[in-house]
Amino acid sequence: MDKKHIYQRRKVTLDSQKEFRLGEGKISGYCALLLGALSLLAVLAYRYPAYLTTIELRQLYNAETLQVVLKYGMYFSLFFGVLTFILNGYKRLGLAGISLTLLAFALGGYSIPVGPVEPMRLSLGVDWLILALLGSVFIFMALEKLLPRYKEQVILRAEWGLDLLYFCINHLAISAILIYGNYHAAHFDWALSPALHAAVQSVPVLVQFVLIVLCADFVLYWEHRLYHEVRALWPIHAVHHSVEQLDWLAGSRGHFIQVFSERAMVMVPLYLLGASEAALNMYVVFAALQAVLIHCNTGLPFGWLKYVLVTPQFHHWHHSSERPALDTNYSAHTLLFDKLFGTYHMPGAHWPAEYGTTSPLPRRFWGQLFYPLKMWLKKWR
Repeated sequence: MDKKHIYQRRKVTLDSQKEFRLGEGKISGYCALLLGALSLLAVLAYRYPAYLTTIELRQLYNAETLQVVLKYGMYFSLFFGVLTFILNGYKRLGLAGISLTLLAFALGGYSIPVGPVEPMRLSLGVDWLILALLGSVFIFMALEKLLPRYKEQVILRAEWGLDLLYFCINHLAISAILIYGNYHAAHFDWALSPALHAAVQSVPVLVQFVLIVLCADFVLYWEHRLYHEVRALWPIHAVHHSVEQLDWLAGSRGHFIQVFSERAMVMVPLYLLGASEAALNMYVVFAALQAVLIHCNTGLPFGWLKYVLVTPQFHHWHHSSERPALDTNYSAHTLLFDKLFGTYHMPGAHWPAEYGTTSPLPRRFWGQLFYPLKMWLKKWR
């Protein structure tokens, strides 16, 4: 903790024009549109599963059971759409949701036969996008509303649409990311040890899970630190740090180079350890939930866990643009390596007053996509 720095309280002004209020039709309109869009995507995924679903994820869910969820999603979309007309507000959103749902019905709705799927090596992860978005909205958005850190921060905060675009791209590209990650890990065949694999798999699954977390965290810590401290790499990672209002959606913002490199690097320790499938599945769920949670706008108390695991307060400081917090808190899962290597920053009960980068970045997707190239060319001139 920097004793010379005076920590200020963050000031968030309520944007009443973007606030959701009961009785206006806005909540119904957005619900209708969201459910209508996801229903249409789901129907398309059922019609073209080889191209729009991922092999790895299909093995984890029952497609026929999810058709029941689709059924209720489609009818709720129609209900919320009609409700906008009853409330006489945001009828365009309601009409859009109804139209998308009716199109989904016309394409087969929730009655499309489910059968064997021809495996495709590369496909769009529409199923992953739908499940991740629905799960995130129900879990993390609800958490932010029930236990917010900043009550005045609205759901439709500045640049939420940009981060939703990143969310969709990252999830749709899951097959390509997994292929690249596996390809990268395969280069370490020379380091595989059957004896190590046997030793790791001989211990309880929970112990295997802890080993995976620590090994993955070590690799992610140093990769993250390199993105900050190697000047040529910083423009790539700066895209992720350009978010100025953190919430569950903010963690999705990231340049595709960083997204692919992170997945590729973390695959290496998982590949070399040779842990059981159960332990690997536990880690995948844990890492996915934690990655979203630590960006959340929540004041959820974590008790003693905040001294062991990366929590929102810890990671929010990593996103702070205040000088004492710059280039700190690199860990993804535990606090261990930040404490070991002197990059830990947690000033008591304080939270950041400012987020983002010290130098502004473009505020649109294409500008951020080419921002690293622009900075590299500027340096080489």
